[in-house]
Amino acid sequence: MMKLKNALVLVAAISATGCGTVNTTFRDDTVASNKLARWSSNCDSVPRIYSGAVFDYCTLDAVPRQSTGFGGHPSASLVLLDMGLSGIADTLILPYTIYLQSKHGDIEKARFE
Repeated sequence: MMKLKNALVLVAAISATGCGTVNTTFRDDTVASNKLARWSSNCDSVPRIYSGAVFDYCTLDAVPRQSTGFGGHPSASLVLLDMGLSGIADTLILPYTIYLQSKHGDIEKARFE
C-alpha cells in the first residue's frame, strides 16, 4: 500500500510541474505562449476553457522533435498522461476558466521574429 501511495505522489508531483492546466491557468500567459512558439506548435492560440487539455494537444500538434522525457520537450506518452489529468483539472475549475475566457480571451502563441 505504501508503494502505491508513493507512486501516486510522484506522478502528481511530476504532472504538476508540466501540467497543461497549471501552465495555462495559474501561470503568466507568456509561459504557455512561449512554449507553443518554442515547440513550433501548429496551434496559434489556446482557449482558456479546457486550456490544459488543449495545450497538451497543441504540444503534440507540433513539428516532430526528439523526445527528451522530462526536459524541455516532453515525450508523447507524458503529454497523453497529462492530457487526461488536465481534462479532469479543467473540469473542476471550469467556472473560473469561463470567467477568464470572457475577461481575457484566448492565449495567443508568441511570435518570435
